[in-house]
This record gives sequence, structure tokens and C-alpha cells, in this order.
Amino acid sequence: MSRTIIDLHVIQTVPPSNINRDDTGSPKTAMYGGVRRARVSSQAWKRATRDAFESLLDKENLGVRTKRIVELVAETIGERSPEHADRAQELAKSVLEAAGFKLKAPRKAPEGTPDEADFLVFLSRAQIINLADLAVESAREAGDGKTKIDKSEAKARADRSHSVDVALFGRMVANLPDLNVEAATQVAHALSVHGVTNEYDYYTAVDDHKKADEEEDAGAGMIGTIEFNSSTLYRYATIDVDQLQENLGDVEATRRAVEAFVRAFVSSMPTGKQNTFANRTLPDAVLVVARETQPINLVGAFEEAVTAREQGGRISGSIRRIATHATDIHAAFDETPLRAWSFGVGERVEPLAEIGERVSLDVAVKGAGQLVAERLAP
Repeated sequence: MSRTIIDLHVIQTVPPSNINRDDTGSPKTAMYGGVRRARVSSQAWKRATRDAFESLLDKENLGVRTKRIVELVAETIGERSPEHADRAQELAKSVLEAAGFKLKAPRKAPEGTPDEADFLVFLSRAQIINLADLAVESAREAGDGKTKIDKSEAKARADRSHSVDVALFGRMVANLPDLNVEAATQVAHALSVHGVTNEYDYYTAVDDHKKADEEEDAGAGMIGTIEFNSSTLYRYATIDVDQLQENLGDVEATRRAVEAFVRAFVSSMPTGKQNTFANRTLPDAVLVVARETQPINLVGAFEEAVTAREQGGRISGSIRRIATHATDIHAAFDETPLRAWSFGVGERVEPLAEIGERVSLDVAVKGAGQLVAERLAP
């Protein structure tokens, strides 16, 4: 059975920055090909992509990840049925427990604070409304009697109407496996195509109010260091369109989700230390490949680190390596992409045109969406 896979390959240069740091505050790194590389975790770029969805999709198509699900459902109950506002917390807790969620009082919270889930729960806004409506319907049916909420119906409403981000990134509820959602996308840790050595920025902050002629304790009001590096990154993500369609249950919704993900992943940037370094850049080159076999990560092009001596510099060298590696992979494994698009800055992107038609971001996004709609059409 044929599949539809969308692979995204991005070459992006980031100036001095610390966009994703470890527990000591250092920029994350990894060994690859025997060389220390800059690294940005998949979680960091997934979060940046999800944040970008807010400007690309309606709020109703997105989800919320939170422990405070009782508060969220209670607020929705109050909005949709003001006559039940005074019972909103009670009804919210009842419907969530009926759905199987384990709730507990938050630690060191003031009395009256709504219960929370044991862990972060990822629910679509439609699912929150579904649960709120069930709670209200059950309360109305009970009248003056005790409200009883059907457990099977509560679970069904919590697992209906997935949002785009839930459908793409999946959901795992440890004690409710029936509510798990298989992720339709995978995002690799971004790696620099070359070796890096972290550096330190020594900074001082002057006390504006301290008199300049004061001898005692003269100098800066604060002294510190920030670790950073700069890098040309290879970023990769893939979308299993068939899994996405299964999660969303609608061809048009799947097309919109693919278009939103391609645009958001390509143009997003994690926000770590952005005010300090102003490191926001756009990719130097992007290759979008639609396949019907399996996802193919092209990171093997950089197992041997790119050096500054490479013809045209690291960016041009990286683009040529991607083009050569993709061509060799396709020839060796009889891979024939369904369609491919490439775009980027200047003439150095030309090697990618041998694999994917040279276009703009908008054209690539719409092209991917159209291909998805055609492939999924009944």
C-alpha cells in the first residue's frame, strides 16, 4: 500500500546565540562523526513550531497542554452555561474523572484552588468544549438530583475532534492508553554541519544611581558570563500524512495541517536568550520532498564535518552536500520522490534545483498541500 510522506530539510545559519541550553545554562551539543556539534533539541523546535501555529490557524484548531484541566473545563462550562457557573468546578472535576483522568490538589495552593492532573495533558479546544457540554447536559438531566456522568461517553468526547497540534505531535496519557494519539510527525535534533567550541560572553551591568566618584565598592553593579556558540544547522522533520489523516479524519483538515506545519517549521525559531543575542534568522536553503516509501533523513551528508575551507563557505558547501547525498541515496535505493520543491537565498541554492523545483516558500507550501489533497482524495 502506498504512503504519503513529506520530508523537510533545512540549512540555517544562526549567529552567536544560546537558543537551547542544558541544565548548566550551556548551549546543547552532541558528538557526531567524532566531532562536537551544536545541537538544538527536537522539543525546542517543536515548541517553536506550535507557537507559530497561533498566527497560522484558528484558535479552535489548536490544543492546550496543561495540568490545570479542571480550571480550563470549569471556565468553559461557565462560558457555555452561565446558570451552572457556580457549580463549574464541581462539574468539571466530575466529567474529567468520568473520562478517567487522575486529579489531585496542587501542592501549597490556597484553599479552593481547582484540582490538577498528575501530569501535563494535551487536549484540543474542541475536546475541552465536548467535556464541558457533557457536564452541562448531565447536570440538566439530573435536575435537582445528583449529577451522574456516563464514563464511556466522557472518554469518547475526550478522544474526539483532535486539534491540529495534537494530531501532529501526538498525545500520551500514561494511565489512559485509550486516549493516546500516535504522532504524525517526527522532528530530529538540529545539528551543526561543522564542529563547534562554546565561547563565553563576559558582561557587566553598571549601577546608574551610584556616584561616579565613590571609591568604596566602585565598578559594576553586576558581573556575569553567558555561554554561546554560532553554527550552520541541518534541521529535519517528516510528516506521515496517512497517520495525520487518521488522526484528523478529514482530508481538508489534513491539507491545512500539512501546510501549517511546513510553514511553521521552516520559519520558526526557539526563543532561548533571543533578547540577549537577537539571533532570529530565516533558513539559507530548504528542500521539501514528498515520498511514498519511507522518511529519509539526509544527515549522513554531514558525518564528515564541513570546514571553513569548503568552496564557497559552509552554507554553499552544506547545500552541495545535501544535493549530492540526496541524489546518491535516490540512485542507490531506487528512490523516486513523488514531488520536490526547493527554495532559499541566492544562487547557492541552485544545486537543490536538480532534486526539487526552485520555487518560493508560498509555492512550496501550497504545492505540498495540493499534493496531499490529491493523494487522499477518495
